[in-house]
Amino acid sequence: MKYIVTLNGKNYEVEVTEEDAVLLAVTEAAAAPAPVAAPAPAAAPVAAAPAAPTAGGTNVPSPMPGTILSVNVAAGQAVKTGDVLMVLEAMKMENDIVAPCDGTVKQLLVSKGSTVNTDDILAII
Repeated sequence: MKYIVTLNGKNYEVEVTEEDAVLLAVTEAAAAPAPVAAPAPAAAPVAAAPAAPTAGGTNVPSPMPGTILSVNVAAGQAVKTGDVLMVLEAMKMENDIVAPCDGTVKQLLVSKGSTVNTDDILAII
């Protein structure tokens, strides 16, 4: 399959096999430039940076940027590996953030509605 991809104002023709979706060739296409899109609406304000994690414990990082939809645990609560700590919405999908180990939640660094970036520490177990 062939696609026209616009990157930094230049059009490129990309050919991809259907069987394994491997990029076969990228060549500049002779297509007309793509229309300029309207500017994106302003993003929601980003929550203040969370407090520095406490010493010791296992950090639970955010795997991607998004918004915390719910927090299912409280500080001091015992958790087991795989327990859902919170739900992160990213790209209109809900992602469970699970405990990476058994332990007790030492600190929650986010709350419902917090906006987070990749690798932000969400909790410490």
